Amino acid sequence: MVFITAEIGINHNGDIKIAKELIKFAKMYGCDAVKFQKRTVEEAYSKEILDSFRESPWGNTTRDEKLHLEFGKNEYDEIDKFCSEQKIEWFASSWDVASQDFLKQYDLKHNKIASAMLTNLELLENVAQEKKSTFISTGMSTMDEIKNAVNIFKKYNCPFELLHTNSSYPMNIEEANLNCICTLEDEFSCNVGYSGHESGASLICVAAVLLGATSIERHVTLDRTMYGSDHAASLEPAGLQRLVRDIRLLDVIKGDGKKRIWPSELKKLNRLRRN
Repeated sequence: MVFITAEIGINHNGDIKIAKELIKFAKMYGCDAVKFQKRTVEEAYSKEILDSFRESPWGNTTRDEKLHLEFGKNEYDEIDKFCSEQKIEWFASSWDVASQDFLKQYDLKHNKIASAMLTNLELLENVAQEKKSTFISTGMSTMDEIKNAVNIFKKYNCPFELLHTNSSYPMNIEEANLNCICTLEDEFSCNVGYSGHESGASLICVAAVLLGATSIERHVTLDRTMYGSDHAASLEPAGLQRLVRDIRLLDVIKGDGKKRIWPSELKKLNRLRRN
């Protein structure tokens, strides 16, 4: 069965109530997990970027926005407890070693390497040494860069799954290049999923599953018009419901590939065949 992750990321806009609403929708509609993003803001971004002007509901600098969007221990303790109550997994992509060390206090089944962190060798080494199942996004990356990351996880015998993705928000559908799912599978002999940043319907994710994707990750939001960089490339609750429904139907539609005469065909066979 395809593993479906509802990527909340920073679409909670710094509000734990929004995070819990999104967790409830993910559970209600049949997702396997929800995912967040964890950063140590002063380490993940340069001082120049943090000091740059950026008008937001929370201030006038990039630092103001990033700090507001970052959950701390109190919020993650609530998330951990709430997901346990809802019976849904959660995990997070860390953007620096300190954030990964922070996440180790929770009993999580998965880790995640964001595309932006694929070349952060120190972080990759830290994550791989946990030997915990890890999703590795491959947006804006070359095959050589992906190979370097894969080699680190193989060195520590850490289970991993690559995620084909395009790091544009939202992605142009002409750049989906879903055949890369097969390319990555052939090149690295591993499971390959798809992390979608397109706007709107579930067609691309469904096509990814038909091409062999073993997991799907999609950003989710309560309202695509909310302030924030990721909302426009996210699914609202109704869209998430349709996505999960369509993917789960594929498990039935695809079948086992064995050609057979179905019992439902026998009556017509006996009526139409003379030989």
